[in-house]
Amino acid sequence: MKFIALKTKDGELKGDIAFYCRILHVSRQGFYQYLVNKERPWKYQHLADAMMEILMEDECNDTYGRIRMYQALTLKYPENTDIPSERTVYRIMEEIGISHHPGRKPNGITKADREARKSEDLLKRDFQAEKPLSKCVTDITQIKANNGKLYVSAVFDCFDSSVVGLAMDTNMKAPLCVQTLENAVKAEPSLRGAIIHSDRGSQYTSQAYRDAVCKYDIRQSMNSAGGRCHDNARCESMWARMKSELLYGRYETEKMTTEELKTVIWRYFISYWNNRRICSANGGLPPMVKRQQYYNSLKKKETA
Repeated sequence: MKFIALKTKDGELKGDIAFYCRILHVSRQGFYQYLVNKERPWKYQHLADAMMEILMEDECNDTYGRIRMYQALTLKYPENTDIPSERTVYRIMEEIGISHHPGRKPNGITKADREARKSEDLLKRDFQAEKPLSKCVTDITQIKANNGKLYVSAVFDCFDSSVVGLAMDTNMKAPLCVQTLENAVKAEPSLRGAIIHSDRGSQYTSQAYRDAVCKYDIRQSMNSAGGRCHDNARCESMWARMKSELLYGRYETEKMTTEELKTVIWRYFISYWNNRRICSANGGLPPMVKRQQYYNSLKKKETA
């Protein structure tokens, strides 16, 4: 239709319309209907504008798929915008060229100490929590830089997927995990008494880490025997999302220093992930929004 409109100057050259319609197997009625609709505004333009506005809010928002984009629209425009189905949201994203396709998958770096004493698996792959700071998961991932490797250690809350504690270093020894635990307790003193689940890496079976666990009254949990990755799948998925959203296709990490990477990762988790990132597991709410809703509900019960 666009070709015929171009060749006939939007139907002004009437003598050529029949020729092009016949060659392209298009009815003249269909072509004239196209001309009528051509000048009409796209009925989803307001949604397309809203989606672009959401993408402009944070650089990592361009990784939103149809589900998170739908949830972001619902959260940002709960009353003023008629939001269609997720399928329609996907079609609009395809139309304006903002659909996202996941990147690479990270590799695990766990090395278990087979001689060390292990802790029981208290979670047994149940990563759901009824309240904040009751169940957490922790792990380490690595990122290549131009002056070595940066190892990132974090504690994630199973209740709302928030980052409770974060630490980074150029090695993956036990002090990195101890520092992560210390940072988590400083940020959230109520973490004392919580379950923190990890894999069977030598860092988590070390005496230094076990001493920190005892010091902060943490209940240590570990993957079941055999080191199956699914036993800590929640943490693995967090790292995959971080690398897909923040690093792949956005930064050439091997041209950056470890200090530069620290700044980028710290900002991503503490500022963006915790406070603004749409999380499908939270029903489309950022972690801190879900947490605040939980505490607000407790206050309502107390005053009722």
